[in-house]
Amino acid sequence: MHPSQVLFPGAQQPASLPVCDHYAGSEKLMRKSIALQKELGPVFDITLDCEDGAAAGNEAGHAQLAASLIAGPDNLHGRIGARVHDVGSPHFEQDVAIICSGAARELAFVMLPKPEGVNDVLHALESINRVCLAAGRPALPLHVLIETHGALADVWKIAALPQVQSLSFGVMDFVSAHYGAIPSAAMRSPGQFDHPLVRRAKLEISAACHAHGKVASHNVTTDIKNPAAVADDARRAAQEFGYTRMWSIHPDQIRPIVQSMSPSTEEAGQAAQILLKAQAVQWGPIQHQGNLHDRASYRYFWSILQRAHATGLALPQEAAAWFAAGEPSSTSQ
Repeated sequence: MHPSQVLFPGAQQPASLPVCDHYAGSEKLMRKSIALQKELGPVFDITLDCEDGAAAGNEAGHAQLAASLIAGPDNLHGRIGARVHDVGSPHFEQDVAIICSGAARELAFVMLPKPEGVNDVLHALESINRVCLAAGRPALPLHVLIETHGALADVWKIAALPQVQSLSFGVMDFVSAHYGAIPSAAMRSPGQFDHPLVRRAKLEISAACHAHGKVASHNVTTDIKNPAAVADDARRAAQEFGYTRMWSIHPDQIRPIVQSMSPSTEEAGQAAQILLKAQAVQWGPIQHQGNLHDRASYRYFWSILQRAHATGLALPQEAAAWFAAGEPSSTSQ
């Protein structure tokens, strides 16, 4: 029996996504990112940015470009999403109509920025679902950017929505929303990890995600010339705040994020050994290197193995077979 069926019987599977979400706004950077994904494989997602990426007055053309790239032959892995305008923008409905009708089947997700609370998210879902259903795509995953006071206040309600797959933290807009009460140094490291109000926001988002089986995605590193800073931010986000995904805003940031947020080869190997031993005894308790393991720890190691697979780490053949045909529904027998 597949690990997901045994370890999460009758329950919704926790979401699992590549650890890096790379943002591209201009046509040149969109195409460059897609070419890099073709080279490296689906170890990172791409989000085509129709909010900040669109030139004023060319919003419709930009959305059409994004839709054509997502639906095009170079989208080999189906791991390209799009950031639309916020629901208060006159361009929101236009973005949804163009992108979700033109690329509904190939679209990995829609990223919604700047909701003021759960009602904005519900409004967005209503519009997205209407267009996607007409195009033959039900329940398109929605990613939500938490960057306002209202969204943070409703973050547990937002994370609980079944169609929401991931929550991201928008540190710059969040700091700006305090009108100088939080210093600008909190938009970058080390301040972003030290200021109490920013730490609270990061922890609240992460906790809400993990309570509802969603992916917590960390904010950008603005220092695009320093791969070591990106790697350190990714490491701290993962180890101290429980984030399992992070934004990239430059191609040079992708590899440091993937490397820092991926399990090590040793971790992945240990997880595979433990789970294969467990499968051999029909998922009863086992001993491994002098330690007792049962289904509580198996769920942890299965999460590690999923992340290792998503980031392209080589797995033992028997463990890799669990991913070869995709994961079955947790409710199937």
